[in-house]
Amino acid sequence: MNNGFITAGSLVIRQLVNTAQAHPKRLAAALAVMLMTGGGAAFAVAELGPNPSDMPVQTVEYPVESLVSDISIADLVDGPGFSLYRTDEVRSNDTPESLLRRLGVADPAAAAFIRSNAKARSAIIGKAGRQITAETTQSHELTTLTVRWAGDSSDVFQRFSIRKADGKFDTLTEFLPLTHGTRLSGGIIRSSLYAATDAASLPDNVSNQMVEVFADKIDFRRALRAGDRFSLVYETLEADGEVLGTGRLLSAEFRNNGKTHEALWFQDSPKDKGAYYNFAGESGERSYIGSPVKYTRVSSAFAMRVHPIHKTWSAHKGTDLAAPQGTPVRTVGDGLVTFAGVQNGYGNVIYIDHGNKHETVYAHLSRIAVKQGARVGKGDEIGAVGQTGWATGPHLHFEFRVAGEQRDPLAMVAESETSKPISRQARAKFDNLANSMRLALNDQMLMLETSANQ
Repeated sequence: MNNGFITAGSLVIRQLVNTAQAHPKRLAAALAVMLMTGGGAAFAVAELGPNPSDMPVQTVEYPVESLVSDISIADLVDGPGFSLYRTDEVRSNDTPESLLRRLGVADPAAAAFIRSNAKARSAIIGKAGRQITAETTQSHELTTLTVRWAGDSSDVFQRFSIRKADGKFDTLTEFLPLTHGTRLSGGIIRSSLYAATDAASLPDNVSNQMVEVFADKIDFRRALRAGDRFSLVYETLEADGEVLGTGRLLSAEFRNNGKTHEALWFQDSPKDKGAYYNFAGESGERSYIGSPVKYTRVSSAFAMRVHPIHKTWSAHKGTDLAAPQGTPVRTVGDGLVTFAGVQNGYGNVIYIDHGNKHETVYAHLSRIAVKQGARVGKGDEIGAVGQTGWATGPHLHFEFRVAGEQRDPLAMVAESETSKPISRQARAKFDNLANSMRLALNDQMLMLETSANQ
């Protein structure tokens, strides 16, 4: 029995020697395994055979090359360097120190440079909403600080950079083309429209466009129901892969109280004026938008009333729209500015001729943003709500005249003609666009339904 164990042990030892000669760099791991398993084997043998102290002992020695002989300790400790990145938005109350601290930068020299450099101050300090990215070393010292913002044109953005080289900071200003992209979003009404759009992280600009598009079909103040849902596709303005802003609402579907409303923006060519249609190609967009002031209330309708100043019973031949001082006022349709100035009880007032003997009047303005003789497009800003002339509080007095005779403005807008349907020549192009948008919106609606049922 003892001879059997000795023979087996000799075979194992010879095998270890052969393995060490063939694979010297693996010997460390092999020895560890053998030591661990060998201990267990010795214990097992001890239980079954004679006392291990009576067995012969043989020592094997063999030089082993280090597995890390070609790596220095310094390499293992220091390792390769790396950079850290963080993106945020500039806030109106930011100082150089607070901004850099929020970006994870610990570099007093960088803060001092921003404070002392005129270009850096102009591009960063007080410029709320501008996107800013910091690149730092692993010790949080600034390497590059980049600020991006859209310019006056929707096709160009500005990139301002602060870079550190050889211990010194320098600046670079560039004007680069914006990239136009698209995004899909949607939401479910649980309490209010804007609570739903906030929950969907939908930009206010896009939310407002959706309200504009469906304003003559959905009463967003009183007709929304819990469970109503919407999906939409909108344009993004991107710089260096980051979204700087949003553009036009491209398509939308709104399911309100069991009824589905659709909108698709279509412009056959850059020379043509685009409009919103449903997916069948029928236009729901009228010649005039619903109101010259967004999201307001009618404080005095087109009807008989007691004049607030003269205290006389008379016909109110316009509509008063209550809104805070300075609220933008827009023209309800395309036209020509025939008067822009001060006029008696109207105060600051603008007259716009829309053709077909249609004329609109915008009075009591705090400021006028157009000149007489200027051409304006539907929805263009022409001034701001004020209290000039005979007015007891800030509001817009809005009139709609046909051949010089005042008509109910809201009724005239509701009865205005819709845009022309899709032409035969543009039909194939429209149908392709409608099909792709319909698929995208349906997918979003399916996702909303799935999340609502969970």
